[in-house]
Amino acid sequence: MEPIRNYVNEEVKNQPPIVDVPKRVKKRKKKKTWVPGLLLLTPILLFVFGFFIVPMLYILYLSFIVTDDVGATDAVYSFQNYIQFFTDSYYLSSLWITVKISLYTVGLCLFLAYPVALTMAKSSPRVRGYIALLIASPLLVSIVVRNFGWYLLLLPNGTINQLLIDLGLITAPLELLFSEIGVIIGLSNAYLPFMILAIATSLYNIDPSLEKASAILGASPLRNFFSVTLPLSLPGIVSGCVLVFSLSMSSYVTPALMGGANVPMMPVVAYDQINNLLRWTFGSAISYVLLATTLITVIAVTRGFELSKFKEVFR
Repeated sequence: MEPIRNYVNEEVKNQPPIVDVPKRVKKRKKKKTWVPGLLLLTPILLFVFGFFIVPMLYILYLSFIVTDDVGATDAVYSFQNYIQFFTDSYYLSSLWITVKISLYTVGLCLFLAYPVALTMAKSSPRVRGYIALLIASPLLVSIVVRNFGWYLLLLPNGTINQLLIDLGLITAPLELLFSEIGVIIGLSNAYLPFMILAIATSLYNIDPSLEKASAILGASPLRNFFSVTLPLSLPGIVSGCVLVFSLSMSSYVTPALMGGANVPMMPVVAYDQINNLLRWTFGSAISYVLLATTLITVIAVTRGFELSKFKEVFR
């Protein structure tokens, strides 16, 4: 062992001395690390700034102008547009209808999506791929085409009413079109795939051994679902609900085609104010009320979920 030890000591002595890297060189290296990332992000940052931030700031600017002549030099800046909105019962009812229909859409999508997502999670990878293909296939068709399909189905003399009359379930056609029910059906058909995929992604991350351990300890399949599967899939449920709610609140095509003037949702009202009545400033204020309502609701839901999760950890 002594010759080997001497050999190792000689090799260590012959190694060149380690030179400390100056602090300036370290700073240069740190600067060089984020420069390529910034250059790669520059195109998308310019795109977002030019086509999203600037238009949104301009709409916010318009919402505080009282006159309808945007280019007028005697424009007065005040909260008059927002005061008009919150003091008019028609616009307040429009806001309530928008929130109510969006919540109904979230509930219906959640009710229909969870069994499908659970089936995907329990299936083999091959069957899971086929189900995912069937779920994503409607997204390849324009939402306008799908809404016209539902338009024909929900007519007073359409397929659904005729089928219900032939079965003897109803004696007169139901008012499914140009009603809140028709809008909810159209929105649910449009955004159901997003809810399914969000919940399925959460279910994929659940360790199967947890359910097996619960069954070994004597839990029934129903108890296993409510004690293990459902709580662990809550992140996917929350993300799917937030996504569907946000999309439903800002949807224009489906409420315009399936609801018309009978269902004055906020996007339709804002479009009418800007495009038909040429009231740009008031329409801009309506748009920002819709945006603020959506943001407040989404933040409240996500914060409430995070708070409940935090309490559950430290219980």
